Amino acid sequence: MKTNDAALLKIKYDVLREVAKLAFDGELENVEKRDAIAYKLSPGPKASFRCCVYKEREIVRQRIRLAEGKCPSDKHSDNQIQVITAACEECPITRFVVTDNCQKCMGKACQNACKFGAITMGRDRAHIDPSICKECGQCAQACPYNAIAELVRPCRRACPADAIVMNKETGVCEIDESKCIQCGACVRSCPFGAISSKVYIVHVIKAILEGKKVIGMVAPAAEGEFGKDVTMESWRTALKKVGFADMVEVSVGADFTTVYEAEEWVEAYKEGKKMTTSCCPAFVNLIKKHYPTLVDNISTTVSPMVATSRMLKAQDPDVVTVFIGPCMAKKSEAADKTIENNADYVLTYGECIELMRAKGVELEPEELKNHQASAAAKRFANGGGVTAAVLQHLKEEGIEADVKVAKVSGGADVKKALLLMKVNRLPEDFIEAMMCDGGCVGGPSNLKAEMAFKKDREAQINATPARKISDTLKEYDMNSFSMHRDHHAKAED
Repeated sequence: MKTNDAALLKIKYDVLREVAKLAFDGELENVEKRDAIAYKLSPGPKASFRCCVYKEREIVRQRIRLAEGKCPSDKHSDNQIQVITAACEECPITRFVVTDNCQKCMGKACQNACKFGAITMGRDRAHIDPSICKECGQCAQACPYNAIAELVRPCRRACPADAIVMNKETGVCEIDESKCIQCGACVRSCPFGAISSKVYIVHVIKAILEGKKVIGMVAPAAEGEFGKDVTMESWRTALKKVGFADMVEVSVGADFTTVYEAEEWVEAYKEGKKMTTSCCPAFVNLIKKHYPTLVDNISTTVSPMVATSRMLKAQDPDVVTVFIGPCMAKKSEAADKTIENNADYVLTYGECIELMRAKGVELEPEELKNHQASAAAKRFANGGGVTAAVLQHLKEEGIEADVKVAKVSGGADVKKALLLMKVNRLPEDFIEAMMCDGGCVGGPSNLKAEMAFKKDREAQINATPARKISDTLKEYDMNSFSMHRDHHAKAED
């Protein structure tokens, strides 16, 4: 569940905007001006969003480091999702807590149910010793008055990979990087804004200032989210104003992915091999870390982001490609340097908008035109969108393949499907999975809930001129780059 986090986003975006201003002015290395950001956003003497100005300023300082693509502390970690330790301390440490409902009953059901001796009877109520408690939950189940509450931290509850742990001494949450799939679910669930991701606005600004050809790649989830009149042309105009050379819709790469994914599906279907999609990096991370026996079942076709980047770099090897979308896991995908001609940087919508605002640029209404891809590609951002596109392409090309697909989104359903595949009990032929509920349109960095912009999104997509999915590929030299993760694996490409 995402928090009602307007206040949390404000401090995050205020920091990003101030950092971007200094970066554009070439003053970010000026220690005095850099340190002044904390005092500007928390001038004092009265605190604005925490207990005191000193804590607020430390939070701002740690967020400045994140804005530079660094860890908030001095430690080194390749993980994109990071804990802002200065902001994490307010949540309860103990998972099971005795409430005022306790009647201190004679039966002592809770105490008798505890196998570890963690419960004693106080003067007014039972007491659970957190140093002894094993968090088994037997006491809560046994209490006839429901007097024992289970308090699971929101970040821990939201994590589909069980990667959030608590430091027993400090109470600060920690991320088990061996389990973390970098989906960002914990980021938007934390009511204190204590978890965030590394940001690459400084890197992008530096590339612009150095005169490099920087091209933005805007994800199809943007269609409709910013209002019915803010179109892909709005993004192109705004990005050019801040120094980008151009903008390409990632829907182009989605059309590429559809055709090559369809080829893999048909081949696997004939062989009787079950496969999964590869578009969602958090899903791919989940398989690699938690279901390693299924790695060979992942489609080798690259994601639309990688496909679009490869196409652009085939045209100009020196181009700097920047993916702009609702996904934090894309940052981990871009950081994977084993993927040839990958995207150079990833910005979320909010991060990119603050980069624009640092130069006084806003997204403004523009006419729907210059559609670069099919409507099916634009719907890749919706749960089931990949399957719908692949099946449409097979129909358009007259290819017979009665494939059945399990279309799942959200941690619980995704893990259920993978478990069935692991034990050879999956009834479908393929799995299309996205870790975010509803697909990318439910991503952790969307600025609106899907239902709030669904009408505008459908209106924009429905205005897309009719075209076959394969028509998009005819506009590019598909022989100039590979559409597979291992470009040696598919010699024909």
